[in-house]
Amino acid sequence: MSASGLRRSVVLKSRPRGEPVAEDFGIVEDAIPKAGPGEVVTRTLFLSIDPYMRGRLREEQTYAVAIQIGEVMTGETVGQVVASADPAFVPGDIVVGARGWQTHSVTPGERLVKIPKGGAPLSTYLGVLGMPGATAYAGVTEICKPKAGETFVVSAASGAVGSVAGQIAKRAGARVVGIAGGADKCLWVQDSLGFDDCVDHRSLDLGRELRSACPNGIDCYFENVGGVVQAAVFDQLNAFARVAMCGMVSQYNEHTFPAGPNLGFVVGKRVHIQGFIVSDRPERMTEWRSLAAPWVADGSLKYREDVIDGLENAPDALTGILSGRNFGKLLVRVSAE
Repeated sequence: MSASGLRRSVVLKSRPRGEPVAEDFGIVEDAIPKAGPGEVVTRTLFLSIDPYMRGRLREEQTYAVAIQIGEVMTGETVGQVVASADPAFVPGDIVVGARGWQTHSVTPGERLVKIPKGGAPLSTYLGVLGMPGATAYAGVTEICKPKAGETFVVSAASGAVGSVAGQIAKRAGARVVGIAGGADKCLWVQDSLGFDDCVDHRSLDLGRELRSACPNGIDCYFENVGGVVQAAVFDQLNAFARVAMCGMVSQYNEHTFPAGPNLGFVVGKRVHIQGFIVSDRPERMTEWRSLAAPWVADGSLKYREDVIDGLENAPDALTGILSGRNFGKLLVRVSAE
């Protein structure tokens, strides 16, 4: 517990117009909360930074309630129990489920999941074994449903969701092509993740590079980016292609969204396009962790993490993930394990 007995939290000071900047956030201090009946107080170890957070900064509600001015920023955390009024948890337990950009949280015990000791690194429960991994699992298995011999394309392929989605598709026997930003990311996607090819979205002719990597067209597309990447992929979708719409990070900082593509081809090609949010079926998280934990343990499911130290750096981390500055799952280390 903090020697000063104070909790630090990052709150929203003003709504960003375009890219979030440090001045849009502030740090406040208050007393570390006490646990009421059924509640648990945790000390935050890791904070997850994810693109969806940008949508919470808009005044208009999207699929989730917007953060109000003066409120603590939301975000998934891994933390250590420091006080508990729930008999299922004792001080020293490590849990996932508390939310907030803050050093300490008070949470109903029913919302927390205890992390087994001696297992995977704690940070993985916010990435490959957390919401991003479960998101990839849901989109690939419920919507894309790749088959052996088909071509599966995923954008933001070096990111926390895209990297897992491609590996799941490879396990299904598909030819997997990633799209990522820069030679280093593309090399990692091919060499470390084992994708069949990876196209740099900064290419002078993205369409041509994509056609070369996907000579038989595209049967499945896992969408994380939107914009020019989406346009290049959609132009090469095969008949009866399936598209899992997970995110559109290229548009998240836009105050007014750009005009959408002409989707007339969807009818002629009988394309199946479906948006999804992993929280619609929370049971998939448990299912995914049971399935993926052995793969992480034996090294067959690869992942990469980009860890930034210090709660005060969380706003800059959010700006970075929206511009593709991160390489792998982005985390803030709030305090020592």
